[in-house]
Amino acid sequence: NYFDKFYTSSRITFPKSEVLCHSQLLCETMTAQNGGMYVFSVVATYWVVSISMVYLNKMLMSSENLSIPAPLFVTWYQCIVTALVCYLAGLLSKYTPKREYHKLGSDAESPQSSSQTEPASPSKSRSNGTSMFSQFPRAEYNLSTATKILPLSIVFVAMITFNNLCLKWVEVSFYNVARSLTIVFNVVCSRIMLGIPSSPQTVACLAVVVMGFVMGTQGEINFSKWGTTAGVCSSLFVCLNSIYTKKVLPVVNDSHWKLTFYNNMNAILLFLPLIWYFERDILLNQLAEKSNAAFWIAMTVTGVFGFSIGLVTVLQIKVTSPLSHNISGTAKAAFQSMLAFQIWKNDATLMGILGIFVTLGGSLLYTLVKMNENKNNQKKEAAAAAKVARAKLQMTNTESELMRGKSSPTLDISDEDGEEIELLLSAPSKQNEITSTSSTPVDLEQQAQTGARKVE
Repeated sequence: NYFDKFYTSSRITFPKSEVLCHSQLLCETMTAQNGGMYVFSVVATYWVVSISMVYLNKMLMSSENLSIPAPLFVTWYQCIVTALVCYLAGLLSKYTPKREYHKLGSDAESPQSSSQTEPASPSKSRSNGTSMFSQFPRAEYNLSTATKILPLSIVFVAMITFNNLCLKWVEVSFYNVARSLTIVFNVVCSRIMLGIPSSPQTVACLAVVVMGFVMGTQGEINFSKWGTTAGVCSSLFVCLNSIYTKKVLPVVNDSHWKLTFYNNMNAILLFLPLIWYFERDILLNQLAEKSNAAFWIAMTVTGVFGFSIGLVTVLQIKVTSPLSHNISGTAKAAFQSMLAFQIWKNDATLMGILGIFVTLGGSLLYTLVKMNENKNNQKKEAAAAAKVARAKLQMTNTESELMRGKSSPTLDISDEDGEEIELLLSAPSKQNEITSTSSTPVDLEQQAQTGARKVE
């Protein structure tokens, strides 16, 4: 509207197309600037939430003034907060109206804009037509569904318990090294449980990670055997959690947020007997003595962060890419470890610092190798799909030739290795068609369809 008024009121003569061109250029420039700031804000939020959650958990687990020696109770309370946030988000999704966020500079009135233009990237369009809370389903606890998810919940409880025990017993600067074997267990469990082979490049990346883990343990001055063992166990259960998550997701209609709610609700129940057996006396003696406003605020904030980390992780992948997300996570882990040396005054050694960076470097190389392998697999699948489509087309032509009575049509399909799959569909001759009553057009059509199924 502004440029229309400018065009009609200005005494200087401009072609209207030129004015609209300048309008579009200005809008695209503003969009690029806003999109860049939005991406930066999302990545910064991911860093702040992730690092703050680790540091607050460390304080709750090991601070003399703020913590109590009851890691199971702390984890149980955080599960309560996370489940409550999931429930409230589900309520907000019901009562929050949908809102439209259009791409700046797009022609919203054009009927062709939705079909002929590329969709706006997340960095340029803050939402795809809905509010942020619309992605959360209504939180309902069904006993039958919860029973099906119970095996995953047991793994989930073990994962977060060993993670917090690791953070309690090791230094924050060593935390990433202690839990660096997750990708090693991913490859091993994928091979054992799913039968997925590994390439030599993947094995080489795992060797780098293991070497960094050994270097880090050798260079850690305040080395904790129990803390490192808990970190290794946490890495194992992180791997099992991802495998069981894929199996259980169909139970909740592939809704990650609904699965988060069920997992935390089951964890609340599973933690109760463990807390009663291991931490009952500690809670009776020290909970009333050490609990104060700062303690409960820190407990609640870490529970909210436990929910938020999943949200900002998904958001960062949307506005960047999976590769950029892994690079951001690697850089964040390095910054988190270096900052821990300053905040907690951990003693640093050259071998320990090298172990941190070798471990993170191996993890990044693993990410690059796996993404390259996935890209090559997608190309092979696309080529195979194209070959099947060509086979179907040729079989259609073959079927037509059979119906017309041509003899011995041959179908040759060449694969990537140069091998030829030759299918001979022998049709009866015209003389046999006249003299024989067994080879009807229906029989010939069935033969063609059988040949098409074999090729497909």
